[in-house]
Amino acid sequence: MAVAAQVTLSNDELQRYARHIILPEVGLEGQQRLKASSVLCVGAGGLGSPLAMYLAAAGVGRIGIVDFDVVDSSNLQRQIIHGTSSVGKRKVDSAKARLLDLNPHLKVDIHEVALSSENARGIVKQYDVVADGTDNFPTRYLVNDACVLEGKPNVYASIFRFDGQATVFNYQDGPCYRCLYPEPPPPGMVPSCAEGGVIGVLPGVVGCIQALETVKVLLRIGEPLKGRLLVFDALAMKWRELKIRKDAKCPICGPQRSIHQLIDYYQFCGIPKANEEAEKARMASNLGQKADEITPAQLKARLDKGDKPFLLDVRNANELGICKLPYDAFIPTPEIGQRWQELLAHKNEEIVVYCRSGGRSGSVTKFLQEKGFSRVRNMLGGMLRWSDEVDPTSPKY
Repeated sequence: MAVAAQVTLSNDELQRYARHIILPEVGLEGQQRLKASSVLCVGAGGLGSPLAMYLAAAGVGRIGIVDFDVVDSSNLQRQIIHGTSSVGKRKVDSAKARLLDLNPHLKVDIHEVALSSENARGIVKQYDVVADGTDNFPTRYLVNDACVLEGKPNVYASIFRFDGQATVFNYQDGPCYRCLYPEPPPPGMVPSCAEGGVIGVLPGVVGCIQALETVKVLLRIGEPLKGRLLVFDALAMKWRELKIRKDAKCPICGPQRSIHQLIDYYQFCGIPKANEEAEKARMASNLGQKADEITPAQLKARLDKGDKPFLLDVRNANELGICKLPYDAFIPTPEIGQRWQELLAHKNEEIVVYCRSGGRSGSVTKFLQEKGFSRVRNMLGGMLRWSDEVDPTSPKY
């Protein structure tokens, strides 16, 4: 980390950080240390919003933001760094403007890229601490490995529905993410927040914990969550603490490590696509459309002709009230393994599976194919693309 003695605080900063400076654990030297420090926030979403805002308010001198998404109205329920006026804008630009408005003494670096094996180490090495607020397993393993290889602490948090987790990986010879999760879950087993939902306040609570742990690491005070996983149940309003032991056989942080460079994390997580953006582009067009896929426009044309296939909705029950098609069967994705036999009477019919965005329906399509359903097809882009291509009055969520 940078040397605090090399920075000075202006009169405005002394007044701004007065409540910090009078804390014996922080003081003037600690505040100078924060100003001399840098943090990389991976993601400017639900967790990244309170994380980045509180780091900015605390006086961390340089904040980097990695994100390549744009602000959508569905983000605003939880991503409080953005506002209605930011819808359609790049998240990195929206976040930077908000942080500089909160504290003009900062330096905010934006990295509008998808973090990858090619660029992760080059970005991570520029910062003292990395704070991971991502929502997918390939990126979590990527961030972890880049932090271990570059010797950077990884302040980690995750959220889902009403549950949250937080810990500090790779700190003072502590465990890393692979020590806790040696193997990723099977593809499609754990839905994303877009598929499973998240209560909007939750990332505020957990993101603040993440910001607090980051500040403690930078100031070298207190007892950071090294080797401890803090688990939060918002519905029950209960906190639990679980021990995380450093795995002597860990392939990245163990003494006999076998990973010395970043790997293909989509392949490691069992996700066949080599490039997420390329896959999104393919699904958003008819380019490279497979035989077991159908676009919403193609389905609508069929329906208009009276040629209706068997429609299977695999979303959650609460999604039906937002928008739906004239489905013939409704089986939520988590229940398909136990209820697929309900579809046996239609095994030789053409079945079109759909969900919100095409991810869950894609996994269900593959599952049914493995069960012998030879005419099952996935509706590309799900109800989101149905709204874009067919019915703009269909709500997007």
